Amino acid sequence: MSLKKATFVIVVILLIDQISKVYIKTHFQLGEDITVFSWFKIAFIENDGMAWGTKLSDFVSFISDETAKLVLTLFRIVAVTGIAFWLIDVTKKKRSKTLIFAISIIFAGALGNIIDSVFYGVLFNDSVMQVASFLPEDGGYAKVFHGNVVDMLHFPIWSGLMPDNLPLIGGKYFSFFDPVFNVADMAISTGIGILIVFNKKAFEEPSKIDIPDSELHNSPV
Repeated sequence: MSLKKATFVIVVILLIDQISKVYIKTHFQLGEDITVFSWFKIAFIENDGMAWGTKLSDFVSFISDETAKLVLTLFRIVAVTGIAFWLIDVTKKKRSKTLIFAISIIFAGALGNIIDSVFYGVLFNDSVMQVASFLPEDGGYAKVFHGNVVDMLHFPIWSGLMPDNLPLIGGKYFSFFDPVFNVADMAISTGIGILIVFNKKAFEEPSKIDIPDSELHNSPV
């Protein structure tokens, strides 16, 4: 898989991710949801932290939420830069299509959420009790690097009381599943899943069949 094809995959995922987020941000109030199917809802929430809404300041108590948000955004930028170099490296080395595809969608997802964190605070106003506007006259709801990630995909597939005879969770209310996420999150999770499930295929060394004849003839015996 060439870098050109990988770039195409990245652009497609980014477009779907950002179009969906901009639409939700400019058509829904924060907390608003609509039921598409009994097992699928569009539910607008904003995530100002890490996965599952966790904040860095929850673990490092001596820094403010604002500083923690900045540190998290900068860390994401460093991480996605590393993924970009990894992607370029594996395409140059003609590694497996599985590996290149997985890295491509992980990169696209990470970059999609970084766009929210870096720019959405200045591009949109607040969504609390109102539908946000794009480039509002009064300015955005936060500074650069302090934006929130837009989430909207919710799959409440099942909920109810667990059977009493089950250990630990018996008789307790359980729902599958509660997290709300976005297209970027799906891309990251899918890419990581591919690397785990198809680990051997993804990381196999390129065979001589994949090496151009010119390189084989010029290689020392």
